[in-house]
Amino acid sequence: MENPFKFGTIVEEDYFTDRVEEVAFICQFINSANHLILISPRRFGKSSVVEKAVKKSGRKHITINLQQVTSVSDLSAKLLREFLKTHPLERVRHLITHFRIIPTLTTNPVTGSIDVSFQPSADATSTIEDVLMLIENTHSNDDRIIIVLDEFQEILDISPGLDRKLRAIMQRQQHINYILLGSQESMMTEIFEDKKSPFYHFGELMRLKKLPRDDFYRYLSERLSVCFPDTSDDLANRILDYTICHPYYTQQLAANVWQVGMLQPELENPVGKAISNIVTTHSLDYERLWIKMNRTKKWILQRMATEKPLQTGEYKTSTIYSSLKNLQKDGFVIYSDKYEIEDPFFKKWIADSI
Repeated sequence: MENPFKFGTIVEEDYFTDRVEEVAFICQFINSANHLILISPRRFGKSSVVEKAVKKSGRKHITINLQQVTSVSDLSAKLLREFLKTHPLERVRHLITHFRIIPTLTTNPVTGSIDVSFQPSADATSTIEDVLMLIENTHSNDDRIIIVLDEFQEILDISPGLDRKLRAIMQRQQHINYILLGSQESMMTEIFEDKKSPFYHFGELMRLKKLPRDDFYRYLSERLSVCFPDTSDDLANRILDYTICHPYYTQQLAANVWQVGMLQPELENPVGKAISNIVTTHSLDYERLWIKMNRTKKWILQRMATEKPLQTGEYKTSTIYSSLKNLQKDGFVIYSDKYEIEDPFFKKWIADSI
């Protein structure tokens, strides 16, 4: 029997849970001429939510993860390659010949896919402007395309001044809806809320929160009932208590509980066994992360893992706050109603190691 829970990739179709209001909100925006900025911690499901909304719209779309981009020329090539997946090359070939720097196009004879590259020495401003204006000029008000740029805060590291170059191009475009996603809240807020930033108030700001517990509970209980007909309600609650409704880790733990139930149905505590399995599986990864941290960060995570206060006088408040912000930037800590360790299994590994 197939495991009914999925994590680690874009979650869609039957694996997608709730987010009805969020999907409707995004659909409303992409059906207008406005742009959307979506901010949430890592693994909250923002990419899955946007993917569902974009597919629901039925419109052409391009998605690029800026964490996978190495240069402006690489960004230009990736945008053009994704654009050609939605537009036959024959229809736009004449437009590409007007590029100031002609890209190299290579066709895979087996799959028919097209790879795109620009010379590393090519003028970056010209390549990105030509590609984005090509996308703009092949659409209209009645046929706008959606461009999704995931992990948009990486724009600041790809190339100095790229944010200003992109903004100058985007402000001339009328036929593209941009959805800009980011997981580093402080950087994303600075990009879109700082008056000195080129992208100040570029679009509507949306913050994705954890799933409502009641909705997640029903989703888990219904799926677990196939394997645990008498205890699915209790297991659903125990899973959510442990993960604090974090979308990714809830799916991960539920998937492992299901696996334990299928392989060892006689166990009285499948949640505890699943947690132990996950922590053991990732223990070497956790150790590698741990040894790279300085003493202050280790102390903070140990206090958080054991639910102890941080204000003890051992460190200055400014030092604690600065370290918390760095831990948040690196993805180890998130802030919801309070600061908490993002990965509940890493939290257990830390607590067990003290």
